[in-house]
Formats: sequence, structure tokens, C-alpha cells
Amino acid sequence: MTDTALLSEIADDTNAPGNPVALAEAFRLFNEASGELSRAYDGLQAQVAQLTAELAAANGELRRQYQEKAALTERLAMLLAALPAGVVVLDDEGVVREANPVARNMLGLDIAGRDWQGTMRDRLEKTESAGEWTSGAGMRIEIRETALDSSGGRIALLHDITETQRMRTLAARNERLAAMGEMVAGLAHQLRTPLSAALLYAANLSAPSLDASMRERASSRVVERLQHLETLIRDMLVFARGEIGSRTLVRIDELVADVVQICEPIARGNGIEFLALAEAGDARVWVSRADVVGALTNLIDNAFGAIEPGGVVALDAEVDAKNVTFCICDDGPGIPAGLQKRLFEPFFTTRAKGTGLGLAIARGIARAHGGDLELASNRGRPKHRWSTEFRLVLPRAAEVGSER
Repeated sequence: MTDTALLSEIADDTNAPGNPVALAEAFRLFNEASGELSRAYDGLQAQVAQLTAELAAANGELRRQYQEKAALTERLAMLLAALPAGVVVLDDEGVVREANPVARNMLGLDIAGRDWQGTMRDRLEKTESAGEWTSGAGMRIEIRETALDSSGGRIALLHDITETQRMRTLAARNERLAAMGEMVAGLAHQLRTPLSAALLYAANLSAPSLDASMRERASSRVVERLQHLETLIRDMLVFARGEIGSRTLVRIDELVADVVQICEPIARGNGIEFLALAEAGDARVWVSRADVVGALTNLIDNAFGAIEPGGVVALDAEVDAKNVTFCICDDGPGIPAGLQKRLFEPFFTTRAKGTGLGLAIARGIARAHGGDLELASNRGRPKHRWSTEFRLVLPRAAEVGSER
């Protein structure tokens, strides 16, 4: 029976006047119920106070976190504005969500909400170097993109490397001038020897006792020495200028086909086996086609001159995400360790008819394209163990904008 029912029953019993026992019992029950209500109220009040304190603490923590995030956002905004590099934030669809003032200035417009690849095609021109572009104002810009794992988007960093490129060009020019200074001492000897021989043969042509066959032989010798002089001077000028022809986008297999067309008949005539192993798929490079073909042909011709009939010379190409590496290998006697450090010195040659500029020019062509040329000896291969290997590295053409 509940307290309410009991009180009601007691109240009914106390309707008759003069029932003090029932009245006292009713007051006792009432006091007990009041005490229970008071205790319940106190407990509820304590819970409300505890919840209020917890809510206040939670609100304080949220307010603190909000203030910290607001301050962090402000600092990040100030940092982005103060950065000397351009920063472009892309979503997972390649749309620009945010760009700092430097990026907007580099591209000449507010690019927020625009397609990033389309903006690059419209506002920038691809250069010969991977990841480097030029703007309409002549600024040279390096662009590097990094994936954002959390959102699936990307961040593109834009660096103004105009001055760096200028210093790069100036350093290459100074290097060539320094090399030219070293060449001067050897140049006199290089020119004097064939010139003296030509003068000697030419002087013999005036001898009255010289018969027709000897006169013809002396004449051919004069022409041969003069041609050697012409080749020497041409190679020297090419090396000194350090310039390359206009660049185009060329597939690796096209370059290899050009080289094979030139070198295969020479190899066949010398009794040498020439292997074109290059299988580079659709890889392409942004190069001066004639200059690169000339450099590869020169390297292969050097290999032909280093081996005996029956030897093997191979042209291979290795492709990775950034570079294409042409490997020119032969199974000849190899290059002595004492000579390897001097191979790329101007006018250094071990061939009687060499000018000593071929390797220096080939390296200059590779470096003018943003690559390099190096020697790697005694390198093992699955089918052959090559005694000598030259590796000419060129930057692989970037996919973005490569069609323009």
C-alpha cells in the first residue's frame, strides 16, 4: 500500500472526532514522506550542481579550444601571406580551394574555384626541365605537388626560381669559360701538329721530282690534315658555345631508331655486333633531337673504336618516374683506372685521330638538357658482362603540359 493510500485510509479513520492515535500516525507518516522528499530534493540539487560544474568546465574547454584554433588559423593565414613561395590547396577533384597572395601574383589572377590543370595550361608554359614552368611575365616557376592523405586533396608549392635559373646559366657559362682557359694551352699543340703536317705535304707538292702517284698521295694527306683541323675547330666551337638546338617532345624509341640507322652500318662494316636493347614504352624527353642523337652516336662510335672485330656494343634505355638513362656498353678491354678521371677533360684522347672533345661535348649536351653523362665500369648484366658503360641521363618529360 502506498503512502498516499495509507494517509487516505488513516484520514478516513480519523473522521470521527477524538481519535488521537490515528492522527499521530498520520503525522508520523507525513513527516517520513516529507523527509524522503527533502532528501531526494537535496540529491537532485547536488546532481544539478555537479552537472552545472561539468557543463561549465566543458564550455570552458570548448572556448579554449576555439580560441586556440582561431589563433592557429590566424597564424597560419599570416604565415601563408608572409611565405615567399606560392601555396595552392586542391581538393580531390583538382579544384583550387585556397591560394595565398604569392600564388595569385605568380599566376596573375585569383584562382580559387578554378581547375588547377586548366589554369596551368592557360597561364604557364612548360620548360625543358621537369617540374619547371614560365609565366607570361617571364618568371620561371618550379611546381611541386604533395598529396594530403586526410582529405584526398593536394598542396602545390610554387617557387620563383628565376634568379636561380639565371645563376645556373651563369655558372654553366663560367664553367665553360674556365674550361676554355684550360684548353688554350693544349689548343696550340692540337692545331700545330696537323697544320705542320699539312704544310709539309703541301711543300712537297712543288718538288719537280715528285711523280704523279706521290703528288696525289701528298695532296690527299694535305686534305686529310686540313679536314682534321676543321673537325677540331668545329668541336671546339660547339664545346665553347655550350648551346643546343630547338627542343621538341621526342619518344625514346624514335631517338633509338635514329641512332641505329646511323650506327648499324658502321658496326656491320667493322665486324662488330650492335644491339639496340632499348624498350622504353611511351616514355618521352623534351630535347634537341639532333644534339642528343649526335651525343649518343659519338659515344657508340667511341665504343666501336675501343673493341676488336667480333666484339659487342649495346644501346639500352632505363626509364623511371623522373629520368631516362641511355646506357652505351661494350665488352672491350675497358678503360684503365688511371685514365677514367681524365676522360671528360677537353683535348684528352687515347685515339690517334681523336680530337679529345667528343666526351666533353656529349656531357655538355646532357647537362644543357638538365641531365648528365657518367662512366660506370665492370657492371654486370643478365646476358653480358660489359667492361665499359657510359650512362647518359635526361629528365623524362612531364605528363602535364607535355603535349603543348
